Amino acid sequence: MITIKNIAVRALCTSAIALFSSNSAWALLPIQHWTEPGGAKVYLVESPVIPMVDVQIDFDAGTRRDPAGQSGLANAVAAMASKGVKAGRDASAEPALDENGLGEAWADLGASFEANADNDTLHYVLRSLTDPPLLERAARLAARQIAEPTTTDDVWQRDRARWSASLKEANTRPATVANHAFAAAVYGSHPYGVRTTEETLARISVADMQAFHAQYVAACRAKVSIVGAVSRAQAQTLVATLLSRLPASAGCAPLPPVSEVAALTAPAEKTIPFASAQAHVLIGQPGFQRRDPDFLALLVGNHILGGGGFVSRLTHEVREKRGLSYSVYSYFAPGLHAGAFTVGLQTRPDQAAQAVQVSRDVIARFVAEGPTEAELRAAKDNLIGGFALRIDSNKKLLGNVANIAWNDLPLDYLDQWAKKVEALTVADVRTAMAQKLQPGRMVTVVVGGKQP
Repeated sequence: MITIKNIAVRALCTSAIALFSSNSAWALLPIQHWTEPGGAKVYLVESPVIPMVDVQIDFDAGTRRDPAGQSGLANAVAAMASKGVKAGRDASAEPALDENGLGEAWADLGASFEANADNDTLHYVLRSLTDPPLLERAARLAARQIAEPTTTDDVWQRDRARWSASLKEANTRPATVANHAFAAAVYGSHPYGVRTTEETLARISVADMQAFHAQYVAACRAKVSIVGAVSRAQAQTLVATLLSRLPASAGCAPLPPVSEVAALTAPAEKTIPFASAQAHVLIGQPGFQRRDPDFLALLVGNHILGGGGFVSRLTHEVREKRGLSYSVYSYFAPGLHAGAFTVGLQTRPDQAAQAVQVSRDVIARFVAEGPTEAELRAAKDNLIGGFALRIDSNKKLLGNVANIAWNDLPLDYLDQWAKKVEALTVADVRTAMAQKLQPGRMVTVVVGGKQP
């Protein structure tokens, strides 16, 4: 018997075959952009290969908007979106649903819906077949979860207890302790560095979640990214349905600004004894915003320094030459604010000091001298050659479109990506890394050294 679930599975299989046979065409698909009458900004890529559509709706309601002392509020709002929805105006047609009812409803549609929060955004993600009756039903159900979640105290008390227990367990791990200490040292009082604790969760009420939702989740604040087999007219209908239950507004007043991450003025070191066989080491500083014009030069530079796995300088010096760690890595985490630059590794506690010094030396030398021509050529070949893997599915392409939308990047960003990477010179990479990184003012955190 053919069911909606069977159709969905077949479509996904067709998707995989189609995508891997047409990778080279993905970057050529144009991004259409317009603003809806209610203020929502829409970004659409028409991809008619398979009868599916992926949608991401972003709001400026990430954890950077959590009130002081209530870290975790944005994540709680996201979590409650899946716990139930209120009854519609016609309760017989749209009865209230609890979390089990929602799960069954989505399974029957052969579709999926989820909500999550990160540092900058609260986002809702829908995936559905584009069969008109199915898509309409999926959009209506998603609209209820976006605008009319049921946030009850008994469900919140239950989930808060589970969340608190998870935090308590995580705090027994050296990696968690290291990450918390590192974030606090790099970000200071900026919201990016504030962590959720049992105490902050205890200060969050159902009323707080409702107020947060009402303040930040509005149609005029939405950035909607769509990838799939829908036309512009169909996309407009889809967006209108998804946002239809949010309160009408003639316009949105600007949200309060969030301060920038302060630059470090001096180096800092923190050693935390911990009963672990390995010492966990993190070295870094505030980095840069995602919309920084030097993003690609920094991407290439970090690939050479520590982001390229076994071919990176850090791996060569720390692992290959000295055997100090099985793995060592570096990365930038840019957002609306300067996300951290991080170098990380694990090593024997008695080797931690040497591993830290070697890593610092590698960073300092790379910032001062930049890459060699051979390193730059290899990095370009690797990144450009792997570009198709960044957009080889609707989900990955959606993530790239949402990135363009959220950071106000050019609509032809994907088309120009490989060309701009290829055009980078050694001087470009050296200058960008030297402008962003200050090896003499970095934070170093070492957790470990106390034998279990």
